[in-house]
Amino acid sequence: MSKEMEKELEKDQVTPETEEAAQETAEAEGAEAPGAEEVAAEKKEEPTQEDEDMKTKYLRLAADFQNFKRRTEKEKSDIYAYANEKFALDLLDVIDNFERALIHQDDCKDEKMKEGMELIFKQLQSVLEKNKIVEINALGEDFDPNVHNAVMTSPSEEFESGKVCNVFQKGYKLNNKVIRPAMVIVAE
Repeated sequence: MSKEMEKELEKDQVTPETEEAAQETAEAEGAEAPGAEEVAAEKKEEPTQEDEDMKTKYLRLAADFQNFKRRTEKEKSDIYAYANEKFALDLLDVIDNFERALIHQDDCKDEKMKEGMELIFKQLQSVLEKNKIVEINALGEDFDPNVHNAVMTSPSEEFESGKVCNVFQKGYKLNNKVIRPAMVIVAE
């Protein structure tokens, strides 16, 4: 290196003397000398477009994850709530046949048999209730296609038009979800 270049470098180097001189000059002019802290603060105050994009991406990702957690939690609770739906539907056919048998129990001469059938039926109903399987009330109610399956209409003096006047097959709900709609006749 040449001597001239070395002299130039020495002039440009910051020494304690040159830093004090710069501060004194700035104070004399009425302004403070910008320090490294102020420069860093200015950089933090001015977010770049890239910073904004990253922040937006982060917020969207966090929201997506929150939605995913809620959705999987709901699916999990639905699985637990409706796990026995198929079994319940199979059991409802047995209960229907049991009810038909109870209608004709007057033909049976054995009183103990009648009493036993009624007790078994009550026990079956309590098992349904315990497992949150509830019968849909249909007779005399307004026809609702969400819970009733109309198989025909019939003139009726007893019921107004649009009301269920006869029930062919009872409907049931499991945890407030219709698992079998009631098969009904609707009054004209």
